[in-house]
Amino acid sequence: MKKMILFSFLVFMSLCSFPGCEKALDNSGFIPEFVYDGSGEDIGNEQLGETVPDNVPVDQVKVISFNVRVGTGDKNTKNAWDLRKKAIGPLLTKENPTVFGVQEAIKEQMDYMKQVLPDYDAVGVGRDDGVEKGEHMSIFWKRDVVIMEKSGTFWLSQTPDVPSKGWDANYYRTATWAIFKVKATGERFFYMNTHLDHQARLARENSILLICDKLRELNPEGYPAILTADFNSKTTDAIFDPLKLVMEEARAAAPVTDNLGTFNGWGTSDSVIDHIFCSGFSILSYRTIRDVYLGVQYASDHYPISAMLKFPQAD
Repeated sequence: MKKMILFSFLVFMSLCSFPGCEKALDNSGFIPEFVYDGSGEDIGNEQLGETVPDNVPVDQVKVISFNVRVGTGDKNTKNAWDLRKKAIGPLLTKENPTVFGVQEAIKEQMDYMKQVLPDYDAVGVGRDDGVEKGEHMSIFWKRDVVIMEKSGTFWLSQTPDVPSKGWDANYYRTATWAIFKVKATGERFFYMNTHLDHQARLARENSILLICDKLRELNPEGYPAILTADFNSKTTDAIFDPLKLVMEEARAAAPVTDNLGTFNGWGTSDSVIDHIFCSGFSILSYRTIRDVYLGVQYASDHYPISAMLKFPQAD
């Protein structure tokens, strides 16, 4: 009898030595191989995922908005930046955006993305000091496709030219903007990327009004324009009414689109709070990107979103 008990115990211990016996991903049915035990290393499906870069014709612009989740969060969890960052390079290389905007990226994350995306340059500053401290709402552009001619950053506040909090916002909030010229055609476009406050409705409302003013002020030539952000609001909210007078929402206007959530909350949410707006373009398609790379289910607690836009002269 003792031998039988000992044998059963040894079988049980041997089974538990395999990945998956203890902690599992919340949606483990999707990637059953992934296990994180807090050791700092993940045991996952290392299959790279699709790698052939998407084709972007010279008369079109592909834009992506991506809240990468601040790198100091989620320490010692399966969602830590050091575990999920390996998906960023292959994901964006495959998507092949002309330009993309990030939210919540601290210097460490900016440095990493510049390293794994050598075909891109970036512009943006830390929101806390206007240099490197704090989160960046930076813009990346593909160097061999477009030239960045002018750029800047302003704060979502009553004093937009200096680091400052606006209205009843909880944090400093910035918007980065740039004017680009397409090398192959000479077409120019304006791009702004930002992140609205997550709790203060008054701050979001006034930030939209400020952004509308800045769209006119910073783009006096009236180039086709793009605005990307984690707006922390659904577009049914009345705060978007002034913006809808001057720009279209890509998700709603695109003939090819989806209705998927953008904030996943590491599998706990499915809300639509990240958006792409534009003016002066024909909107061809919109997509919420949920592809998996190197076994990473969630590259962030937000899914990146993309839109394909066409210059009107090419219609």
